[in-house]
Amino acid sequence: MAPETIALNRLMSRANPLWGAPRIHGELLKLGITVAQRTVGRYPVRPLRLSSRQTWTIFLRNHLGEMVSVDFLAVPTLNFQVLYVFVVLSHVRRKILHFNVSAAPFCPLVGPAVA
Repeated sequence: MAPETIALNRLMSRANPLWGAPRIHGELLKLGITVAQRTVGRYPVRPLRLSSRQTWTIFLRNHLGEMVSVDFLAVPTLNFQVLYVFVVLSHVRRKILHFNVSAAPFCPLVGPAVA
């Protein structure tokens, strides 16, 4: 394909982002330029999509003040007992908001755990 035709193909593709190779091929045929549709499909330029959506990084930065991490874990002791640890961490200052250790966690629907 001639460089002028490639330039025209890319110009049409930029000016009409919804046009695909079949439409651009048809327009080139109307101008008297005979090129295969498959060849036209190799040269179009896709417009850069500027996303209006918020990325995860921006979302996390915007909501950092309201975010916390919660962790619940079981820790075995040297006496082969199990202690349950509940931790709430703040993301703003990376400090512990709440910390609790218990030998038997309590669930309001079931009651205390029986060991």
